[in-house]
Amino acid sequence: MDRSCLKHKKRIVIKVGSSSITHENGDLYLSRIEKLVRVLCDLRAQGKDVVLVSSGAIACGRRALHIGRRPESTAEKQAFAAVGQARLMMVYQRLFSEYNMVASQILLTKNIMREKHARENARNTFLELFALQSIPIVNENDTISTHELLEVESFGDNDQLASTVGSLIGADLIILLSDIEGLYTDNPKTNPKAQLIRHVSHIDQTLLNMGTNESSSNVGTGGMSAKLVAAQIAMDAGADLVIAKFEEGIVTRILQGQQAGTYFCANKEKV
Repeated sequence: MDRSCLKHKKRIVIKVGSSSITHENGDLYLSRIEKLVRVLCDLRAQGKDVVLVSSGAIACGRRALHIGRRPESTAEKQAFAAVGQARLMMVYQRLFSEYNMVASQILLTKNIMREKHARENARNTFLELFALQSIPIVNENDTISTHELLEVESFGDNDQLASTVGSLIGADLIILLSDIEGLYTDNPKTNPKAQLIRHVSHIDQTLLNMGTNESSSNVGTGGMSAKLVAAQIAMDAGADLVIAKFEEGIVTRILQGQQAGTYFCANKEKV
């Protein structure tokens, strides 16, 4: 299917997974992050509104605290995130400043999106940051987003967070970058005959059955099923969505309309 419409997108949300910006041991993959920042700054310089939804806080916190395993409790997850988010933002701020761009941080919870006044305030904050030519960096507020603490519900993963943010700000394109090339007919790691699906115009139960909750990385949390839920949110909100593997030049290729990853076409009748 023709993707030339992607060349003209003006408000873009890009989500990057933990496995894409950290090594398996939790160290930040600085060369990859720097290349991503460069692309985002180029898009901003072209007059596009750009939002980065970045995972990696918990993995970064684990490394800083010299802990080589996933968090085993809610308290550990919150502690790792508190340490890691500060370090992650410090890196982003330094790299964006190298290109004379200003990064900003927004931490969200699902409850903010459900309460009308809070949702409007969040949207106004994004719009003001766009007017100031800042690039918002978004993450879930892991330090309070749990079912147990203050009844603040979690998004579940940053794929759904990215689509929810896109819906909030009226984005016309959402790009989910991770360690997989897109949606396959089956798990390509166990089935060599699995084929990459290039275009999806409608998500039905057959497609949902192709998803998997398993994450292939020691540091990631989201599987294909989570990405399909995110795609449905985006499509219903009138935004196109692309799932693709994080590699050099991938964002540029997507915005040039090339056949990269899986393209989910917006449902214009269900906005």
